[in-house]
Amino acid sequence: MNQAPSQSKTTVSFRLSKAELVLVFITMLWGGTFLIVHNVMSVSGPMFFVGLRFAAAAVFVGLVSARALAGLTMLELKAGVLIGVTIMLGYGLQTMGLQTINSSQSAFITALYVPFVPLLQWLVLGRRPGLMPSIGICLAFVGLMLLAGPSSAGLHFSEGELLTLVSAVAIAAEIILISRYAGQVDVRRVTVVQLATASLLSFAMILPTRESLPDFSWLLLASALGLGLMSAIIQVAMNWAQKSVSPTRATLIYAGEPVWAGVVGRLAGERLPGMALLGGLLIVIAVVVSELKIRRSDRSQQANNAPVDGETSQ
Repeated sequence: MNQAPSQSKTTVSFRLSKAELVLVFITMLWGGTFLIVHNVMSVSGPMFFVGLRFAAAAVFVGLVSARALAGLTMLELKAGVLIGVTIMLGYGLQTMGLQTINSSQSAFITALYVPFVPLLQWLVLGRRPGLMPSIGICLAFVGLMLLAGPSSAGLHFSEGELLTLVSAVAIAAEIILISRYAGQVDVRRVTVVQLATASLLSFAMILPTRESLPDFSWLLLASALGLGLMSAIIQVAMNWAQKSVSPTRATLIYAGEPVWAGVVGRLAGERLPGMALLGGLLIVIAVVVSELKIRRSDRSQQANNAPVDGETSQ
């Protein structure tokens, strides 16, 4: 009796995990912070406000996690300090760069963290991005370039541009480090350490940047407390979600931050040019593409399953 030939079928599916949905939510939250930061810069210098914001965030997480803090381990202290340093460098150097370059140039250079993440993931974690996440990374990078605008594409390697470039590397390093330690540390304890580290380093940057201390204002206090709470939620969620979400996938979701910032800005009366809208659409498409899973089902190969996160290890 002849055996029937095995049938194969290719299916394409799209699915966001619970952790990825959490990252989408905090990216929306993150995008909404920029309008507040823009307004509060009228009453405070950037480094003082960043330090105050992260100090408030550390206090919020610390109060909720008070009982857990006593169990802090050396690994959690190390991880928290390292991640806190990258947070500070990402915010601090970008802010310093903005003193000599315009915001569109800063956005263009900062967007380089998107291709930096899969490269660092491969080098540091030994995990090579799969095909669909790699395509998503390319689309997201192009989208961010369109959001930044064509006038920002010229690089002259000035001091401000170099500072911003290092800040992009720091942002990529933060994402990699969070994934590196996520499964080995307590989320609450490591979050408190990294927020406190970022706060202390931000305050320490006030002197070298020659920033003057602001006068008291209710706008400053309310913004610091509000953004501190949002930063606490964002950082805890990142540390929790990246236990199961790869750095490349997380980066594609985070790349949607300027899209949500644009939505909030539009609600506040701001208008985006057509190229920026196209860029935002490309970023959304990038996230969708990266989540597409192409599976070939073959009766003779049912035991062979594709990697869940679309990435391979070396």
